[in-house]
Amino acid sequence: MEIKFADKKEEENSSLKEVVAGDNKLKEFIVEYAGNSHSPDNDEVTVEMVVETLSKDFPELVLAIAEENWVRGYHQAFQDIEKTSEHIFSEKTENEQ
Repeated sequence: MEIKFADKKEEENSSLKEVVAGDNKLKEFIVEYAGNSHSPDNDEVTVEMVVETLSKDFPELVLAIAEENWVRGYHQAFQDIEKTSEHIFSEKTENEQ
C-alpha cells in the first residue's frame, strides 16, 4: 500500500514536513525504523517518512486510523447539516411571523 501525497502547494499538509523527535521509547523505535527505511541525507526523519513507512509496513494501522477519521468527519458533517438546517428553519419561521 502506497500513499500518494498532494503535489499542489495549497493542498499540502505542513505537518508532514515536521521533523520527529524520539522523545519516548516508541517514537525512538519508529523514528529509527523509518530512518533506516528512508536513509535521509540529513538524518532527520519527518512525519511524512513515518507515515510512508507505516503505510508500507503496517497498512492495517494506517487504514484503521484513516477509517476512524473518515467516520468521525462524516458524522460531524451530518451534525453540521442538522444544525444549519435548524438555524435556517428557525430564521424562516421568524421571518414569516
